[in-house]
Amino acid sequence: MNDIRRSILWVVFGFAMVLIWDKWQVHNGKPATFFPSAKPAVTAQAPATAAPAALPQAGTAASSSAVPGADATAAPAAPANTRLTLRTDVLALTFQSEGGALVGAELLKHSQASGGTDRAVQTPYHLLTTDNGRTYVAQTGLIGGAFPNHKTAMQLIGTPTSLADGQDSVQVRYESAEVGGVKLATTYTIKRGAYDIQVDQEVLNASGAPVKAQLYRQLVRDGSTVESQTPFYSTFTGPAVYTTEHKYQKVQFKDIDGDKANYVRSTSDGYVAMVQHYFATAWLGAEGEARENFVRKLADNLYAVGAISALPEIAPGQTVKTSARLFVGPQDEKLLERLAPGLELVKDYGWLTILAKPLYWLLEKIHGFVGNWGWAIVLLVVLIKAAFYWLNASAYRSMAKMKAINPRIMEMRERLKDNPQQMQQEMMKIYREEKVNPLGGCFPILIQIPVFIALYWVLLSSVEMRNAPWMAWIHDLSSPDPFYILPLVMAITTMIQTALNPLPPDPMQAKLMWMMPLVFSVMFFFFPSGLVLYWITNNTLTILQQAHINHRMGVPIKFNLPKFK
Repeated sequence: MNDIRRSILWVVFGFAMVLIWDKWQVHNGKPATFFPSAKPAVTAQAPATAAPAALPQAGTAASSSAVPGADATAAPAAPANTRLTLRTDVLALTFQSEGGALVGAELLKHSQASGGTDRAVQTPYHLLTTDNGRTYVAQTGLIGGAFPNHKTAMQLIGTPTSLADGQDSVQVRYESAEVGGVKLATTYTIKRGAYDIQVDQEVLNASGAPVKAQLYRQLVRDGSTVESQTPFYSTFTGPAVYTTEHKYQKVQFKDIDGDKANYVRSTSDGYVAMVQHYFATAWLGAEGEARENFVRKLADNLYAVGAISALPEIAPGQTVKTSARLFVGPQDEKLLERLAPGLELVKDYGWLTILAKPLYWLLEKIHGFVGNWGWAIVLLVVLIKAAFYWLNASAYRSMAKMKAINPRIMEMRERLKDNPQQMQQEMMKIYREEKVNPLGGCFPILIQIPVFIALYWVLLSSVEMRNAPWMAWIHDLSSPDPFYILPLVMAITTMIQTALNPLPPDPMQAKLMWMMPLVFSVMFFFFPSGLVLYWITNNTLTILQQAHINHRMGVPIKFNLPKFK
């Protein structure tokens, strides 16, 4: 039983190695070996004006079974696809006359590149774009006949270019010509300080007969991953669907390729979204509006997620109005919670959300007090260690007892190495005499692992860490330490922590256990500074507590180093 604790640690170590190898495979463009993930980054081949080659054909209800070509129902495009850029205090939005689509969005409060460079020379982050081989746009239109859609030439009504001083909102309106007896007008209303855009649409029946059409709203994105991903850690990139009944459902690009996408099709609430590290877009439909969600592949490395809503029958000369909101912005948890139920889930904590959300809440409260995200991380780890103090104390007391009797165990194993049965009996006798539980130092630590994994995801997923300085040379907690000082400190603290623990009786195991700090050091050279800072703080507090408990129990503080010769 003396080796059970070490066996568990070896399982954890082995699992970490599997994850590292899996991420390395994905990073090098190979299929994931153990844990398949989204398709590796590939440069989008779609041109700047690329649009979905197909949309669901309307029947009596929204359907995704028939897929006509987009141009088949489109009016001839204008000779020049003109564009308009509108600036607010937080967004620079680019609209185009073709379909009145939103084809560009710069987030003025977030820089294009992380790394903590001078904010005066930083370029705003481009979320929606059709430049540099990328395609990421928001589109809308009608189906069910030869009606206006996202390929139809539209006329801009007015030419607003910015949100004027003292102005709370500004509007951009596009109107189509009559197509199939129907006119479509789309009005975007952008408010000061807001990342959600009100999208009001009017469908006018200019024909002499009743018209039944359906309205679609979609987000189109290439399948490339974001620049913040590394071979050692990654976050989800791709479509997501949320409904009250089935909650948050992510759809991997590879599942769309294989026609294996699993999500709720028919609903009357929720949203559809495109998600990536730190940022997201989402169509927020009106509550109670029946719609058909869809996710599909449009072309090589081009995907769409959207929803289709059936409009009521429109009598000749009549107009039907419908509204939705389009979110384009950062994964600010407090902001997302205010906008729509479940929208905060685009900030994906995975299966540990139940632990991660309160940890983020506490981290945010601490930041409000200290005003620095780096020191907020340090103080949060201190609070967590304090909360687990007695649990850790129990573990370290057990480890101290094991360390005290370790010479007896080593001598007995050497003496009885040819008699395993008697060795086991003698070992159990020593445990009973000394009142030592060989698992006493393991279970308290295992209980805390989910909490620290949840904190890991909080720090990895929070956009607040992006370009957030800590002190001195650390100007961006979301980027690796440029001078590798923090990873080196982390490696040193990890080795000190390892040295304070009893050595495994097997010399080979002892040597291999000392390889773990080196392996983790390599990983953390590529990790964001905020994550490394969190790990250093945890290691330092662990060393101090372990040394304190050893001192109280009369166990000398001794570094246990294996013999490498």
